[in-house]
Amino acid sequence: MSASAEMPYFIKPSQNLNPQEKEAAYEQAAAAIRANLQGESDPVLKMATINCLLKTYLPYYYWAGFYVKSAERRLSVGPYQGTLGCLHIDFDKGVCGRAAREERTQLVPDTHALAQGSEHIACDPNSRSEIVVPVFNPQGELIAVFDVDSTLQRSFDATDQRYLEAMMQEHFAQ
Repeated sequence: MSASAEMPYFIKPSQNLNPQEKEAAYEQAAAAIRANLQGESDPVLKMATINCLLKTYLPYYYWAGFYVKSAERRLSVGPYQGTLGCLHIDFDKGVCGRAAREERTQLVPDTHALAQGSEHIACDPNSRSEIVVPVFNPQGELIAVFDVDSTLQRSFDATDQRYLEAMMQEHFAQ
């Protein structure tokens, strides 16, 4: 796949929020997600809804999606919103692979500072920062990772990590 640095017409560039705006946006998104997923058990529907609502409420989300564990040490793209995602990611490649391999959240302030191909997979050159959160089932087994990219550096911080880890726990591990 050859990625173009030109931003697609249907995608808006990211807009970072100040800490208070970020907290408020996450609270609104969490409430909307709870309301829409009340009683829902289908993981694909949960993933699609979480993507949609987080991308709606958080203007610095450029790409949001799930990579589902599809085989031993391999992820495959699941529900997402944004430009074309990588179809498959091995656990030994990129930020998503590292999150899956280590089973812990990865915060990347500048994706362009990472070694391309091994530490970061450039599916879209417009992505400049990233957070990847592991997703576990009720038995504590890794089932996916949730990946979010921004077109701006340093979009993600401890607030994003706290809210996203709590959302993944609430909607997939319980």
